[in-house]
Amino acid sequence: MTVIVTGGAGFIGSNFIFYMLKNHPNYRIICLDKLTYAGNLSTLKSVMDKPNFRFVKADICDREGVYKLFEEERPDVVVNFAAESHVDRSIEDPEIFLKTNILGTQVLMDACRKYGITRYHQVSTDEVYGDLPLDPPDLLFTEDTPISPSNPYSASKASADLLALAYHRTYGLPVTISRCSNNYGSYHFPEKLIPLIITNALNNKPLPVYGNGENIRDWLYVEDHCRAIDLIIHKGKIGEIYNVGGHNEMKNIDIVKLICKQLGKPESLITHVEDRKGHDMRYAIDPTKIHNELGWLPETKFDDGIKKTIKWYLENREWWEKLR
Repeated sequence: MTVIVTGGAGFIGSNFIFYMLKNHPNYRIICLDKLTYAGNLSTLKSVMDKPNFRFVKADICDREGVYKLFEEERPDVVVNFAAESHVDRSIEDPEIFLKTNILGTQVLMDACRKYGITRYHQVSTDEVYGDLPLDPPDLLFTEDTPISPSNPYSASKASADLLALAYHRTYGLPVTISRCSNNYGSYHFPEKLIPLIITNALNNKPLPVYGNGENIRDWLYVEDHCRAIDLIIHKGKIGEIYNVGGHNEMKNIDIVKLICKQLGKPESLITHVEDRKGHDMRYAIDPTKIHNELGWLPETKFDDGIKKTIKWYLENREWWEKLR
């Protein structure tokens, strides 16, 4: 089987490539990545020489380049991680988010229609649902929750989801979609909360927290997410959406304090900054569907996952210091 992984030099995409090469050694894995600021070729250094891996620098919005790759590789499966994904950047400059996340998705699916695939998987986000109130705490996002995005980033991802479902209904494209909660783990670009706090703390720099830090997120270890996508592309029902959540809700401020404790850094480094525009209050995913249909549950407890993540950043300073 040949699998094209777009955005494979980014955080989740690279971890998915590592997972697939390890668990499906007979598969051919093709990484397509534009190498924007968040894509780092050094992340893939350990697999670049593998005979069943190929890296291609290309933009998913470049129809000619995408078609050329499909012509050469004739993929069986396409997993689309490629996306502009930072909310703050989408607020400052929405246009690139709309181009990459919507039009890029269209180009990929047109290529899938033209050359034929057995599965197109769209990697989405729980942010398409908008946010939840802090109370009641048992209120969760399900696959039937209406989408209600709060910012240009989540609106672009919601649009891509709708487009994928429309291609399935109109053209019969074999589509699946997963919507995940906040991921954490190794190779995470240090602009997102957990890697930013870890790397700033290691350098004794201020630890910025939006507003009062009471915003709640559901955290999912990246390897658990990769396992879920693997199950979906092999056993998931075509035309279906699967929520992938970590069963681990935590306040942002508590995450920051936990990292300070793990690193032996004073909480006096914490600096509260002006809140993000339209800041979502709470995300919480109900993964019952993927558990019942595919047997998936998150395996990594947050206490274990955050320790492994901190250890990785301690041991791989060369990787993230260049990015900072």
